[in-house]
Amino acid sequence: MTIYTQADKNTRLTWIYITGFLVFVVAVGYVFAQAMNNSIILIAAVIFSTLMSLGSYWWSDKIVLAMSGAHEITRENAREIYRLVENLCITAGLPVPKIYIIQDPSPNAFATGRDPEHAVIALTTGIIEKLEKKELEGVIAHELAHIGNRDMLLSTVIVVLVGFVALLADWFRHWAWWGGDDEGEGRNPLFLIIAILLSLFAPLAATLVQLAISRKREFLADASGVLLTRYPEGLARALEKISADPMPMRSANRATAHLFIANPFKGKKIATLFQTHPPIEERIKALREMDI
Repeated sequence: MTIYTQADKNTRLTWIYITGFLVFVVAVGYVFAQAMNNSIILIAAVIFSTLMSLGSYWWSDKIVLAMSGAHEITRENAREIYRLVENLCITAGLPVPKIYIIQDPSPNAFATGRDPEHAVIALTTGIIEKLEKKELEGVIAHELAHIGNRDMLLSTVIVVLVGFVALLADWFRHWAWWGGDDEGEGRNPLFLIIAILLSLFAPLAATLVQLAISRKREFLADASGVLLTRYPEGLARALEKISADPMPMRSANRATAHLFIANPFKGKKIATLFQTHPPIEERIKALREMDI
């Protein structure tokens, strides 16, 4: 498998997931609307979940950087790191993002920002100290791939859809408990039964699809990053070192964990279904099977 076919495959699978997710969300909305006989709740759910997600999209970089205790570096005070990022940006045809350092001995990194013109790359002091130049280059290329692939925008769209399903499920359960008997005439019992089941299981299903899409974007960022460096082994070795390091990140939390190149909670086992990242072993295997 070449890096080109790997990238194409992951792009295709991502959009298959997204298309299926959109169909699922529309179906859930339709069932709830029929069961509640009230389209206003659907409209309110769309508006509320969209506003909440757009807020995180516009200010996510500032929020995450503040939570991580990161500070910005410049060409003058970190010339080697800045030059490494700058050279990869020239290859990728991307503007140079702001570069931040997190004082944390655990090796990790993330990218955020609403578009390439407002992007940020953050590196821990641990990843700078513990990786060789080619390995660090692979990590930075992976993060630039997230920026180039507009993953923050896609993530925001998915969050809107997941929030939409969760809001509808909550409102339906509230309606069924408090107001379900007010206007029973003309309601289809079949839709009511299906809606009750969906209110219980749809939010979980939506979250699992969100995580599946997130994992596919990690594979895509790996392949896209290798297109910049032309050296899969650099990123593969970096991932090995990051996963082998036993030290968890002090500044990481559940809200920001999905942004990092690897799970920042070392030693904490999470069920595979609920992982925001594919297993490191699978990513390394895919990288080492790529042909330049």
